[in-house]
This record gives sequence, C-alpha cells and structure tokens, in this order.
Amino acid sequence: MMADIDRNIISDLAQKMEVNLHGVRSMEDLQKSLSQYINDLVNHDFGKLVALLYRVDVSEKNLKENLLTSTEDAGSIIAHMIIERQIQKKKTRDQYKSNTDIPDDEKW
Repeated sequence: MMADIDRNIISDLAQKMEVNLHGVRSMEDLQKSLSQYINDLVNHDFGKLVALLYRVDVSEKNLKENLLTSTEDAGSIIAHMIIERQIQKKKTRDQYKSNTDIPDDEKW
C-alpha cells in the first residue's frame, strides 16, 4: 500500500463510517484504525457494519470471497476493501471532473 493518503478520503470515510480518524496520517494508520473499528462492529454491532458496507459500496460478492480465502482477520480484510473502494471512487470522480472538453450543448 502507499504510505501517503488523500485527506479527502480520510474525511469521507470518517463521515460515512461515523468514526474518528483525526490522528490518521498514513495509509497504514488508516488501515489499523479502520481494522480496529470494524472488529469492534463485528463483535458488538454487526447490523451497523452491514449498513456501513452498503453506504461505502463494498461489493458483497468480493467481500465474501476475500473473507473465505484470506488468513487475515475480518477487520483487516474489510478495512482494506473499504480503503480500496474509496480510492477507486476518488479516481473515477477525478477522471470525470477533469473531462472539460464536452461541448456546452451536451452538458447536463
């Protein structure tokens, strides 16, 4: 994983997941913080975890596959998938935001 992370990804995740990520400075910090938070949800509020995964838009199929095939704990797997999904969404937003060569009559 990369050591640096976009601050917007951290603030998006903090808001969507309702978790304090103010001390997060790197991808490793984010992975660790989310893993701990997710493991707590697995043990104490599984319904909230499911709702958060839906809100963050993590693929249920990929999640099941990763949980069945990995030796990592569930919190680490889920945290990694959430981070990767946020990075993917940011790249897509940036790609379409920078596409300024659309004629005015074709813009919505």
